[in-house]
Amino acid sequence: MIIELSDFFNNPSLVELGPIKIQYYAVTWLLSAVLIYLFLRSNKIIKEIGLDNEEVNDMVFLYGLFFGAMCGGRIGYMFFYGSDQLINDPFSLFYIWEGGLSFHGGLLGVIISLIVFCRRKNIEFLRLMDGVALSMPIGLGLVRIGNFLNGELFGKPTNAEWGFIFPTDPFGILRHPSQLYESLGEGLLLFLILLLISQKTNIKGIVSSSFLIFYGSIRFIIEFFRQPDSHIGYVAFDFISMGQLLCVPMIVIGFIILFYSRKNA
Repeated sequence: MIIELSDFFNNPSLVELGPIKIQYYAVTWLLSAVLIYLFLRSNKIIKEIGLDNEEVNDMVFLYGLFFGAMCGGRIGYMFFYGSDQLINDPFSLFYIWEGGLSFHGGLLGVIISLIVFCRRKNIEFLRLMDGVALSMPIGLGLVRIGNFLNGELFGKPTNAEWGFIFPTDPFGILRHPSQLYESLGEGLLLFLILLLISQKTNIKGIVSSSFLIFYGSIRFIIEFFRQPDSHIGYVAFDFISMGQLLCVPMIVIGFIILFYSRKNA
């Protein structure tokens, strides 16, 4: 059975009002932030820290979504994936209508913005990140569905029965729906793993370090099914992508935090 994505969605826009387009991708971002807010509002770690609903709102939508994920994601994308364009045209950093957000850049942005948040609120950063890390798979899973509906970041060619033909693919061939693999792996599977870990231990830093380790590992594996960025290709050994390369320091840092947390428990 061959499935053409255009059979379901002829374009990535949910609503079009003249020049204004509301895309599925944008909807999944906003829905992610709302669900993360609702989740954190009742999270035991956040309650233990003592944040009220207004503070959680600021943390999620201002520090996490805007300054962290969006600004950090854009800067990270241009630095990791569009450095040549950035050097030739520094203002391209602000060409947000061209698209381009990096998870790893967004993660760094969230970390930096939440460090600022913690200092302003006099909160222990690592403990806050345990609560935030537990909520992140919610957003990761939904945003990957947005990638799928946009027909972007698709997988490598396949002969599998569940292969898709993406209307944005210039070659029009069957490909792995790697966005859905990532949605299940980085979303549902990662959430269940972190939820189990959070229920088994109360040691500060364990959940956040586990997020880095398991996300990095899951992303590294699934990247083997994903088509590398055409303007970059493979960056090491003719089979390692930029996404995989960026996962390595995540995993290493995760183990360092895990060792530190267990040592100081």
